[in-house]
Amino acid sequence: MSVNYGFNATLTARPGKADELVELLLSGLTEGNPGASEHCLVYLVCRSATDPNTIHVTEGWSSEQDHHRIFAGAAAQAIVAQVKELVASEGSYTDYVPVGGKATL
Repeated sequence: MSVNYGFNATLTARPGKADELVELLLSGLTEGNPGASEHCLVYLVCRSATDPNTIHVTEGWSSEQDHHRIFAGAAAQAIVAQVKELVASEGSYTDYVPVGGKATL
């Protein structure tokens, strides 16, 4: 399966909530959550090197339809609701169509 759809999100945590936000986002990888789906091929959570309250999320999916279907589910919606409580404002999102590269951790 290859990555045919993805996005980057940049989130700014409320003061003192960045660690909790990172933990919540990483919980998306546990069984039953969106990042554990066979259709989620890249799921990377990063902190800004200059601002510890800025969190970047990169996701790569088998298709845009798979992403939207998985995120319409209860598990994803629960995480999204919790994220909204931890961020200072609406994040910025950039959708993209991958053309090549590598993701290895």
